[in-house]
Amino acid sequence: MTKIIFMGTPTFSVPVLEAVADQYEVIAVVTQPDRAVGRKRVLTPPPVKEAAVARGLPVYQPEKLRDSEELALLIDLGADLIVTAAYGQILPNVLLEAPKHGCINVHASLLPEYRGGAPVHYAILDGKTETGVTIMYMVEKLDAGDMLARRCIPITDEDNVGTMFEKLSEVGASLLMDTLPDLLAGKITPEPQNPENVTFAPNIKREQEKIDWTREGRAIFNHIRGLSPWPVAYTTLAGNNFKIWQAHLEETDTVLPAGQVARTTKHDFAIATGDKTVIVPEIVQLAGKQKMAVADYMAGAGQQLNTETRFGDV
Repeated sequence: MTKIIFMGTPTFSVPVLEAVADQYEVIAVVTQPDRAVGRKRVLTPPPVKEAAVARGLPVYQPEKLRDSEELALLIDLGADLIVTAAYGQILPNVLLEAPKHGCINVHASLLPEYRGGAPVHYAILDGKTETGVTIMYMVEKLDAGDMLARRCIPITDEDNVGTMFEKLSEVGASLLMDTLPDLLAGKITPEPQNPENVTFAPNIKREQEKIDWTREGRAIFNHIRGLSPWPVAYTTLAGNNFKIWQAHLEETDTVLPAGQVARTTKHDFAIATGDKTVIVPEIVQLAGKQKMAVADYMAGAGQQLNTETRFGDV
């Protein structure tokens, strides 16, 4: 049976690991170290570790694979193939060259678009109506290897980063299982990426999370979806951060000052944008509080809102 080393970390990677382990011999699972999570800083294993332990698979968690003792051990295992899916580190060339069939990656974009660590975020932020998964060979340059297979799926207005990660992880697992038999049999001709079509999706920075109410409503709507459920878009209200986890877009007849409250009801409120649209928050979070439905907010602190209220820097 083909011997495979699997490398991945977040929830996205779990369906891929499970699909591989169901049909092939996984001789090692490599993932990121346990991290302190939440306000109480509870040491928490990555989802891939939990899935691997549940199957009795050996797990390795080097802080930096390139400089670790585990690197030589992994090479000595004599794997036929390495499969990665959102592992979170660039593999050194000595490891890339070790397996008989090389190293392949399950990447959550239609390469050469969106190379990098946040391809799903940027696809939604940019207002794309479709994205997908690419299986490609790994090289030392980030996400630049030749492509083996691609599969496309739609992005709807109801989708956010969380829903797309769930969909793409299942698509990635399915596409990988469809690809591996022909790859191992030498029946696939790899396709180089067109350098003219390369775009990048670097990890989201803190300054990108803030909502600019002067933008068109559709762009703000995509901004909120493209940062939910992490890291979450925010604005300010009376000098305090105010997160918007979920919202919808509505058309209006007039253009109001950007960031101004356009209406309030007992159940919701609307914020003016840079065009004839308003953003209607559905799930919000005040600084230091838990997220809540907007109706609950309007029953409490939201009662102070009126059509003179402005969100954002004014």
